[in-house]
Amino acid sequence: MSVINVSLQVLPRVPDEKIYDVVDKVISYIDSCGVKYEVGPMETTMEGEIDELLEIVKKAQEICIKEGATRVLSIVKIDYKPEGVTMDEKIGKYRK
Repeated sequence: MSVINVSLQVLPRVPDEKIYDVVDKVISYIDSCGVKYEVGPMETTMEGEIDELLEIVKKAQEICIKEGATRVLSIVKIDYKPEGVTMDEKIGKYRK
């Protein structure tokens, strides 16, 4: 299967002072999965196989709830093409 990109933004329903702590737990989980990823100010973009990335998205919801969220709104973007797509091909020229 080809490499794709999935961007994930989690918006856990927690008190304002806990939002970054919960999001940090999700990012830490993504890091532990060994997929290529980049954290942005509004979302985290991952690169890998679709099944693996969608499993990470699923687990992210569970992490938010475990960390005290009563509800989680997630925005997921998938960039898929049969031959694959990488973050480098899309934004490599903008990196310094």
